[in-house]
Amino acid sequence: MTPSSLPRIPIPDHLLPSDGRFGCGPSKVRPEAVDALAAAGSTYLGTSHRQPAVKSVVGSLRSGLRSLFSLPDGWEVVLGNGGSTVFWDVATFGLIEARSQHLVFGEFSSKFAAASAAAPWLGAPSTVEVAPGAHPWAVAEDGIDTYALTHNETSTGVAMPLTVEQARVVPADEALVIVDATSAAGGLLWDPAAVDVYYFAPQKCFASDGGLWIALCSPAAVERIELISTSGRFVPASLDLRIALDNSRADQTYNTPALATLFLFENQVRWMNDQGGLPWCAARCAQSAEVLYGWAERSPYATPFVVDPAMRSSVVGTIDLDGVDALTVSAVLREHGIVDTESYRKLGRNQLRIGMFPAIEPADVQSLTNCIDHVVQRLL
Repeated sequence: MTPSSLPRIPIPDHLLPSDGRFGCGPSKVRPEAVDALAAAGSTYLGTSHRQPAVKSVVGSLRSGLRSLFSLPDGWEVVLGNGGSTVFWDVATFGLIEARSQHLVFGEFSSKFAAASAAAPWLGAPSTVEVAPGAHPWAVAEDGIDTYALTHNETSTGVAMPLTVEQARVVPADEALVIVDATSAAGGLLWDPAAVDVYYFAPQKCFASDGGLWIALCSPAAVERIELISTSGRFVPASLDLRIALDNSRADQTYNTPALATLFLFENQVRWMNDQGGLPWCAARCAQSAEVLYGWAERSPYATPFVVDPAMRSSVVGTIDLDGVDALTVSAVLREHGIVDTESYRKLGRNQLRIGMFPAIEPADVQSLTNCIDHVVQRLL
């Protein structure tokens, strides 16, 4: 839509949210974190990532994540450069021993399955797939050493539970369970007993920038990393989990990271722990989700895309619109500083997609729904 064709719909100031960022990544960064980065800029930015100023931030970050997720003894917090997309390649080299099963229910879960299928040293992966809008369940299968799950499918707003009964379909000593938690980590509850690797990036719930991956690894996962590292399999150094593990234990990354990303990440983790940890964060996201889905269920023109309430995400909400063009609604909202409410492009639906991460105020989600109503009433 060109600016000249955009309907001119004023939105009264009293309806506007205090912060109009509802994107699903990069997400809203708390102003306090930006101020803290600016204050530390002269002593932190532009310094060596192998010196105390940066290593202390990495150390605090790793410790903060252990606390946030209540990780059991023996778990490792491993980090490296490249984001979750790179971690799919990392996992094909360093976690999948021979063959994996992938639950596919959206764009991002399908990409990991494709990465596994493209790796010539691995057997053809098994996939369990359902159409966007729901999630499948893992199925016990002979010859599978790695089950790949997605905690929250960012493209569709579908979340799946991570309990021992639901995630581990074979005994823990027979296969790893590795979980893409990119948009879930820090906003949804999970049980470490159900998972061996929980990996994510910091541009969603952790209110930072992308370009970094973090993998929380159980002792079984560490054992798998060490087994593969001595198997003779060629692994590029930048994708080598053993190298990443060794560097993380020294509170650093193998190659130079984005220092601002690390700083904002650590600041957000500290804030989350100060508020009450993961239970507080999950409850705050659930409050925002209750506002969003409750509004859509009452609305004459809006409907939650995910039909089953048990599968609806409380960090990424997808809302179908009927009788009004969603892109026009998003464009009008953007004119008033309410940004990134557009649907995921490849899903191809007349839809809004709303980030509800911990940094986003539930009251702002309420204000957003009021603004949408205001705009739609003038478009119909």
